Amino acid sequence: MTSDAPPLPLPGPRYARFSRRFKAVLLDWMLAMALLFGALAIASNVASDGLSRILGVAVVVILLLYEPVMVWCAGGTLGHIWTNLRVVDDRGGNLSFAKALARFVVKGVLGWYSFVVMAATRRNQAVHDLLTHSTVQIRDPAKAKPGQFITERREDDPTIPSRPRRMLVTVVYLALSVLLYFGVLAALVRGGVLSRACLNQDICSGSDRIVDFVAAAAFLLMIALVIGMGWRGRLLGARKA
Repeated sequence: MTSDAPPLPLPGPRYARFSRRFKAVLLDWMLAMALLFGALAIASNVASDGLSRILGVAVVVILLLYEPVMVWCAGGTLGHIWTNLRVVDDRGGNLSFAKALARFVVKGVLGWYSFVVMAATRRNQAVHDLLTHSTVQIRDPAKAKPGQFITERREDDPTIPSRPRRMLVTVVYLALSVLLYFGVLAALVRGGVLSRACLNQDICSGSDRIVDFVAAAAFLLMIALVIGMGWRGRLLGARKA
């Protein structure tokens, strides 16, 4: 006899996966581009240098304060809200303005590299989350799908090696990954796919930019996988027999 009762809700907070956070970043980036192009269009049609300067300063201020103010006041940017996400302080509630500003600065400095540690953390935290003691969670669990979040990971699996061993194996694989990355770049230069001027002097053609971007994105993904798999003890030789 089957029951028609709905499944029990998962216990604890629901921490956003990278794919969900990436969508939020993309939406915010699109908003920023719309603001920039809109400001440029207005400035080009207004015959006033003074007004153009004021408009330029206003756009810069908006772009710098948009995320900290929104995270402080609304628990997230419009991208977060539209993707059903919320930035939560570990003490509960929204971040203070100071913490939201610090989070924005760290994320701006590290860029996408801030996200490579997510798979190695219990609550899918990027570096800017860890340093500001915050998490990105599902805003409304009733609207979320299982593939959009995780619950807190546990580290009490007896088959997982000790932390020092996992760290050592991860560092070794990271070093090998860096060597592989530079080896691939050297092979691309030898094959004429990437120019030496682009690699050494940042004088790049359009095709060079594309190749360099793809190589950098692949390297970033490889680093994220190594960190995630290494910390979970899934790299070759890291898991106990």
